[in-house]
Amino acid sequence: MQILAGSAVATDALGNRRIVVVGYGNQGRAHALNLRDSGLDVLVAGRPASAARSRAAAEGFRTEDTPAAVKAGDLVIVALPDEVHAEAWRTSIAPSLRVGQTVGFVHGFSVHFGLVTPPAGVGCVLVAPKGPGTAVRQRFEQGMGIPSLLAVHQERDRSDGGPSARDLALAWAAGIGSSHAGVVEVTFKDEAETDLFGEQAVLCGGMMGLAQAAFEILVEAGYPPLLAYTECVHEIKQIADLLESRGPAGMRHAISNTAEFGAYSAAPRIVDEHVRSAMKAVLADIRSGAFAKAMRADADAGSPWFRAQRAAADEHPIEPASAQVRALMPWLRGAAVPPPPPAT
Repeated sequence: MQILAGSAVATDALGNRRIVVVGYGNQGRAHALNLRDSGLDVLVAGRPASAARSRAAAEGFRTEDTPAAVKAGDLVIVALPDEVHAEAWRTSIAPSLRVGQTVGFVHGFSVHFGLVTPPAGVGCVLVAPKGPGTAVRQRFEQGMGIPSLLAVHQERDRSDGGPSARDLALAWAAGIGSSHAGVVEVTFKDEAETDLFGEQAVLCGGMMGLAQAAFEILVEAGYPPLLAYTECVHEIKQIADLLESRGPAGMRHAISNTAEFGAYSAAPRIVDEHVRSAMKAVLADIRSGAFAKAMRADADAGSPWFRAQRAAADEHPIEPASAQVRALMPWLRGAAVPPPPPAT
């Protein structure tokens, strides 16, 4: 696994070429703004009259309908939600691609699991920043960058004598600021599967599932919901920040001896062989494509399962406790909570 940074990751390959960003959401907006601020030519593609496209125009970008924009691009970055890739690819992107172009993705999901198939002669690359779009933009504005993963699924036809798809991907990574942090070369397969597993087993599924179960257990045992939420959910950020900034050993050295002793005692009892077996089953579903197939089937049906899960989660008793605790924190009162993206 190779890590590139500094002069090895430069924008030169995109210096006289057009970048088209399809989608102006969390990642797409950050990539478009950073690339433009790096002196590159950026065109934003989207549906006519969409809110995202209107925002891009208000922020100074030239915008076009997706088919026309794709035709004009040398590097076409697909920054749409995974669940809409297949339809957008079939109707608006693939018919407009030509030999010699390169299409880029910020997540390997749709390519690795076959939702999209790049045509022969069209390069296919990945640049996946290891942080949300807000962080990608913020770190860039601070003169820094977020580390990114880079992969090449398919090289482009180079009869024009221009740069390779890999060179274009490196330039893209440089343009969003990752040259300041590091670019790690991987494969689409490894990025897609590890990303999904991390989300499901730890970052989103595991963390929230564990925190919610702990909240329920304390409330059932008679403790006030506000206290249960504070101890089991609110303080997660403090430990996560220590883990991010100092690493596992640094985090352990920063907490109390009581907390560290309890961690050594409790962790093997909670993360036992049953939990490990369940995590292995989650990974098996990801690697086999079963998860991707289930997600695609639900999306194609109008997302009934996904909508039901979201509605049930929003009604959980942890939500009123969350609101009560956050109301005690003046610095959180003004924090905007964006509405959830539509389940398409």
